[in-house]
Amino acid sequence: MASDHSHSSPANLALTPVPQGDRVFHFHEHAALWFSLGTGLLVMQIGAYLVPAVGTQDALIAIVLGSLIGAGLLAWTARLGCQTGLASAGLMHATYGSAFARLPVLLNIAQLVGWTTFELVIMQEGTVAILKQALGSEPGGLLDGTGGKLLATLLWGGVLIALMAGSMLKLVRKFVSRFGLPLVIASLAWLTWQFGTRLQAQGFDAFWNRPGAGGMGLFSAMDLVMAMPVSWLPLVADYARHGKRAATTLGGTWLGYALANIWCYALGVLVVSTVEPGTNLVGALLLAQGGLIALGLILLDEMDNAYGDAHSGAVSVHSLQPRWSIKRAGLAFAAVCTVLALFLPIHAIEPFLLLLSSVFVPLYGVILGRLGSGAVVPSVTARTVDWSAAAVWVAGIACYHLLKQYAPDLGSALPTLAFTFALAALSRPRNAGGLTPARA
Repeated sequence: MASDHSHSSPANLALTPVPQGDRVFHFHEHAALWFSLGTGLLVMQIGAYLVPAVGTQDALIAIVLGSLIGAGLLAWTARLGCQTGLASAGLMHATYGSAFARLPVLLNIAQLVGWTTFELVIMQEGTVAILKQALGSEPGGLLDGTGGKLLATLLWGGVLIALMAGSMLKLVRKFVSRFGLPLVIASLAWLTWQFGTRLQAQGFDAFWNRPGAGGMGLFSAMDLVMAMPVSWLPLVADYARHGKRAATTLGGTWLGYALANIWCYALGVLVVSTVEPGTNLVGALLLAQGGLIALGLILLDEMDNAYGDAHSGAVSVHSLQPRWSIKRAGLAFAAVCTVLALFLPIHAIEPFLLLLSSVFVPLYGVILGRLGSGAVVPSVTARTVDWSAAAVWVAGIACYHLLKQYAPDLGSALPTLAFTFALAALSRPRNAGGLTPARA
């Protein structure tokens, strides 16, 4: 039974290491989780943006290298989360100081509201397209206009709210790794076979030797590929902190996400290269034999992405308001995002979401520079503000946008990460005491 003191001052679970009893994820559970989170219609859609700007061979190089590097950064951060047992908000507090860290935590909550809402809209649009294909649609019918959007959004929003009421650990261990992973692999394999066969009939040599039309260099293409794994950096520790060992956490996260990112980006390139120009990605998938079932399975897997965003959003809310349990915050978070998915012009604010995500590239360059080398992790309440870390982060944001504006061919993500990592490591306090890593 909790004492009166603990009742009046509830524990902040995001800012304290996770108990040993909750460290239950093995290699295969990390790999299954991050393969599932790395798979989605949004990833395929962004992969389709590579064509025709870059040639096929350059697109493949960008996909493989960008995925390996981006997933590697994700895995490095996951290792740090496992070592310390801290949530993402805890890592921000330990790096930037307890007062200043509220700013990046609030920015993370804002982007997670946006991405969760975006995932619900994607599922809603896919569901309406599937139902129209399966049932047919008459002008003015239920599936036209706002009726289909309302029903599909409430359906997926209700599923998300129900999932938030359960246990994240049980969801990952009992559903994602045992049932969800085989189904999504089967759907990706089927779609790859279908569009690969179509490509072979159209002529593989012409596809393989297709030059780029211009407008995007190799490093810019790598930036686009890295956009998805980098977008998960503010979330990964919320799950990695439940890993049993740092080595298996790193390996499982890296392998699972890299494979999913490579596959989905490449599938997006494959699909857009075999259909008529201007064809909608969802419509193209539905045209494939068995595409209805495959797309339905991918939509089910898309719920993992929405859940992943919502759970981490709840952990971040809890870090600021410990009186709100993670479950309670998660239920409110899911309900708010469901309402926003009904009314928010989400496609119009996608550029804003991508702009907001850009602040997390230098943010995690600083965190990895300060904490990622195995150094002792400062207590999350030891300092009010670490001004040197904050200054490097601001400089990194400026670097990112200056590169994007004046040297787009160099890319923005990798140079900014290198710049902030080096400055953060060089300016790291030498006598920082406090929390030691939980596990090597």
